[in-house]
Amino acid sequence: MRVSPTRLLSLASGAALALAVPAGAQTLPAIFPQPVSAKLTGNDLALGRKVVLVHAGRPDTEADALVRRILTGAGVERIETASRLPARLDGTYVVLGTGDTALVRSALARTGTALPSQDEGYALASRALDGGTLILLAGKDGDGLYHAAQTLRQIVRGPAVPALDVIDYPAMPVRGTIEGFYGKPWSMAERASHIGFLAEMKANTYIYSPKDEPFARDRWREDYPAETLKALGGLVDTANRQHVTFVYAISPGPSICYSSAADLEAIRRKFKALRGIGVRSFYVALDDIEYTKWNCPGDEAAFGAPGEAAAASAQARLLNAVQADLVAADDHGSLIMVPTEYYNVTESPYKATLRKELDPRVVVQWTGTDVVPPAISVGDARAATKAFGRKTLLWDNYPVNDYGQSAGRLLLAPYARREAGLSADLSGIVSNPMNQEAASRPAVMGLVAFAWNDRGYDADRTWQASARYLANGDPQVTAALLAFFDTQHLAPTFGTQPWQPQAPRLKALIDRTRDALALGDAATQADALAALGTAADRLATAPDLIRAGVTVPGFVAQSAPWLEATALWGRALQLTVSGLAAALDDAGGGDTAGRFFTEAQRLAAQAAAIQPIPGAVRPEGPIKVADGVLDVFIQDAPNLVLATGRAD
Repeated sequence: MRVSPTRLLSLASGAALALAVPAGAQTLPAIFPQPVSAKLTGNDLALGRKVVLVHAGRPDTEADALVRRILTGAGVERIETASRLPARLDGTYVVLGTGDTALVRSALARTGTALPSQDEGYALASRALDGGTLILLAGKDGDGLYHAAQTLRQIVRGPAVPALDVIDYPAMPVRGTIEGFYGKPWSMAERASHIGFLAEMKANTYIYSPKDEPFARDRWREDYPAETLKALGGLVDTANRQHVTFVYAISPGPSICYSSAADLEAIRRKFKALRGIGVRSFYVALDDIEYTKWNCPGDEAAFGAPGEAAAASAQARLLNAVQADLVAADDHGSLIMVPTEYYNVTESPYKATLRKELDPRVVVQWTGTDVVPPAISVGDARAATKAFGRKTLLWDNYPVNDYGQSAGRLLLAPYARREAGLSADLSGIVSNPMNQEAASRPAVMGLVAFAWNDRGYDADRTWQASARYLANGDPQVTAALLAFFDTQHLAPTFGTQPWQPQAPRLKALIDRTRDALALGDAATQADALAALGTAADRLATAPDLIRAGVTVPGFVAQSAPWLEATALWGRALQLTVSGLAAALDDAGGGDTAGRFFTEAQRLAAQAAAIQPIPGAVRPEGPIKVADGVLDVFIQDAPNLVLATGRAD
């Protein structure tokens, strides 16, 4: 951010408005996720050319490196290190450490700041003291310290930092993503980039569970090839350094024999190999499988006739054995499972048996009131706690697009319709993202912001912040992205009714135009067509701005067919607006309007025929852009006005 007499505030339409700020006024920077508390305490503080970095105890390598990058990027030319603060400050000092050190406790006292007691909590304080500046990054633990450094990254304004206090901690202990979709898995490079993104957003969990990864599902009994295991080890190291827990998931359900000692040993061998590369948290997925028949005769002998209760009993025995292994390893690992009945809270023999027999330390995942629920309430979460006998970890199937109703779509609407207060009744939330990693980030950013501070979460504000993040702060690119996001706003369920509408901003302008044409007032018609024409121009030019200006690797390539189609739909809308204007103009005539309408419909047909990148997503289908809104209006437009004049 820059110190400036103006601030650009993003409007809901995606445009920007410059608001004058009185000279010398201080403004609170935007911090995402929304912190528990943030307040200004004085004038902005110049960092200067030299900064002394003071470590309390053993430095966190990644936090130290991040702070150094922030300072260097802000124009600091020289960074020195020290292990104590002078009695009087004679320059800029940045203290990094945790609250169990005397140095941090002393710095907290000097700034008059309190450190929160919650895990992953932190305090960030910046003050003019004596003749210098003190910037304190204090963590309740190492994770909290790293989160404090991520907040510092957001608040530095060019060569200065605001004088403020931030007291912050997460509402939910687990926040992140599960790569749990069907179709083409992410590449190792995409995963590493995504983990870095999670770290920036103060998320702490990445679950490796791609459905089409053969050694985790279909060939789960087999050892990983050495090269693959090495690549996974690099990914685990990336996550560990950035304070993100890498959770390895195995999906043995389609073929496992629960009573087989050999199958249990295969899981143990697989987990031992993963433990050898640094994994400490594990997951057994038992979703999307048949549970009213056995995979081997031994299971019927051990657990009785196949059925819901027998399946739950078999699963509990397997999971309890794996949980006992983790305890015996004494590496503070954890075990998560997703049950076969992973959605709804309806009481059943399966849930009752699992609730009774499953080790209470095993974390249970739940997707809500449906596979893709339209909303999740506090009452829903409380019912899930009762059904499973523990707080559940929400597997939120948004923005995943691997099911029939999502064919041809990117899901770019804001994360919404999850009730504030869920933090009291969930152990956390993870998002199941799209096959398109970078394009998943707007929704994921909303989800992790909600999980951090559900009571302070603002869906639309975070959605706009995600566009600024992708645009690296460029206002034009941000506006282009928001226009593009609007065309991909529809969020489907497994049913016929979406839980978020398609293109609400564009639809409002189209509805206004339809009403103006129906009312027949010339001034109202002209105003409505002008506003719609501006939106059409924005839509037509947005793809080029996005291609040139988005800085997140992968976003443009992954979104390529949708960007191509959006440009065509934007041009078609431009021509449609011109056709309506010509039809309303007595001097224009029907022939001119007709030519506009014909060309618009030709481009619309061309756009509607664009296909996704082969193999990039499952299921495939024609690319959809503001469908049900834009296509319908372009088709209807020639019948909305009867041109009575003559052609030029």
